Amino acid sequence: MGRLEGKVAFITGAARGQGRSHAVRFAEEGASIVAIDICQQIPTVFYPMATADDLDETVALVESLGARIVAKVADVRDRAALQAAYAAGIREFGHIDTVLPNAGIMPVINEGEQRQAWFDVIDTMLTGVWQTVEVCLPAMIERGQGGSILITSSAAGLSSIGLNTAPGTAAYSAAKHGVVGLMRLYASQLAKHSIRVNTVHPTGVNTPMIVNEPYGAFCEEFPEIAGSPNYQNPMPVELVEPVDVSNALVYLASDEARYVTGVTFPVDAGYLNR
Repeated sequence: MGRLEGKVAFITGAARGQGRSHAVRFAEEGASIVAIDICQQIPTVFYPMATADDLDETVALVESLGARIVAKVADVRDRAALQAAYAAGIREFGHIDTVLPNAGIMPVINEGEQRQAWFDVIDTMLTGVWQTVEVCLPAMIERGQGGSILITSSAAGLSSIGLNTAPGTAAYSAAKHGVVGLMRLYASQLAKHSIRVNTVHPTGVNTPMIVNEPYGAFCEEFPEIAGSPNYQNPMPVELVEPVDVSNALVYLASDEARYVTGVTFPVDAGYLNR
């Protein structure tokens, strides 16, 4: 019997990267999955984003494990689309008890005036997190059986070090800090309902968000940033794997962590402990 048997996880940004890894690991542990992804390009994002084919691959991987999954194309910036995806999950599974607001983007990272990048990042990674939680929360409270909300932040959400002050990357740091404030607010307010709320804080993760040609070009153009000791992990690993983050989330979602709430959980190879 898996550690998450009988649980249903609502995961945003599930078409690939960390979100796909979370869907697969949760399925391995017995959970059913509601998988959400935008599956289209946001113009201020400099690398190719996930597609509908990527989301289909997530579905195939979960189903190959014998687990159930509902997958919907939805943008976390669009409350109505999120609500429709949530409703589809409820029709299939009857409840949602684990929420993983994971959808994230890395915006344009070069210098210059890119005001729209600020709004796209904040809308996706701060407002989108809030909307995801708010869509799922009322029925979780009404059900009266507790639950878990696990928000993807970043080591950048607990550190003053950022890539640069371009609008998009400044917004990235702001959003990743901002969800920590949301987490603490929800953890305090929802404890009486036995709904636990935590954030996870990875260092760099081996996903298409940063393993791509434009990001490599940025590192070459600004070696004083990318090659700085400030951006190196103390442990001898350049990037952790998505499953390393997923394993932490499995623990936090499981009954093993039934009294763990309000914590900022690093998966950072020592990045924040320097």
